[in-house]
Amino acid sequence: MNKKPKIVVIVGPTASGKSDLAIKLARRISAKGGPAHYRGAEIISADSRQVYRGMDIGTGKIKRDTSFSLLNKYDRIKIATNKKKLLYYSMGIHHYLIDVVSPKKIFTVSDFKSRAEKAITDITKRNKLPIVVGGTGQYIDTLIYNFSLPKVPPNYELRAQFDKLTVEQLFEKLKKLDPERAKNIERHNPRRLIRALEIISSIGKVPPLNTSPISHNTNYDVLWLGLNPKDLQKRIATRLSARFRQGMIAEVKKLRANGISWQRLYDLGLEYRWISRYLQNKITLQEMKDNLYRAIIQYSKRQMTWFKRNKEIHWLAPNEVERLKNVNQSISLVANFLSS
Repeated sequence: MNKKPKIVVIVGPTASGKSDLAIKLARRISAKGGPAHYRGAEIISADSRQVYRGMDIGTGKIKRDTSFSLLNKYDRIKIATNKKKLLYYSMGIHHYLIDVVSPKKIFTVSDFKSRAEKAITDITKRNKLPIVVGGTGQYIDTLIYNFSLPKVPPNYELRAQFDKLTVEQLFEKLKKLDPERAKNIERHNPRRLIRALEIISSIGKVPPLNTSPISHNTNYDVLWLGLNPKDLQKRIATRLSARFRQGMIAEVKKLRANGISWQRLYDLGLEYRWISRYLQNKITLQEMKDNLYRAIIQYSKRQMTWFKRNKEIHWLAPNEVERLKNVNQSISLVANFLSS
């Protein structure tokens, strides 16, 4: 009987330090004296916006390596033979599903699932540990619990009609056609509302995805780790200020100059939505910053509502001063998990 592949999943709200923990954990596993039978670890990003190229500051992408001095001989060969694929490394760790498509394209849950499954197969066949890290709960649950997804192709004629409706009109339409889906959808996200309506027009209703994870089988043996700092709102405010200093408004201007429509920027949510409204002179700079901060806080609460359904998550120390404790605790949990 074949054993299920072991993977580690790190979840939590935005600004909780997931990426930092994942890299520290991967580097410790990859170091000499790491867990037996594993040649290291690689990271799969489960962030619905970090897949898009050119959206670096607003999505908080980890800094990409410009030097490969931290890589082992195998990874240097891999880069040399895959130049056209533009592999993404940070701190010497290979990251999957970052910078994979143009923001002009729609990247779906189904796209994520198929690419992530392929990445896990690639990582495990080289005796490395896959670490899935991100805050997009639907992406993660669809991958881990192998949810079946509706095979409904895009209906561009229908989308053009829905593009003329406001977010409120889209939500009311969905609420009338599929009340159950309306209960758990992100009601201010026009992209998801339109996709739901598109599926309904094809098969009658949206198949339920937001159910209890523990009621589903999985193709993987999973260790769940979670971060939820007590000072999350302060961390969000500090990070947001830093992103403005780093040039987040200029990043949105560049996306617009490269042909990304105002509607598409709005659909990409949060930073891109509110900065776009400011650049169109619909709101003042201060209104933009205040609204964006509130929107991120609300988003972090929705993320935690999703993750709290999963009782298998090991929630780590919640305080900033205990960050080192989180790393050590994670390493201990992973070591026990890999030896079981």
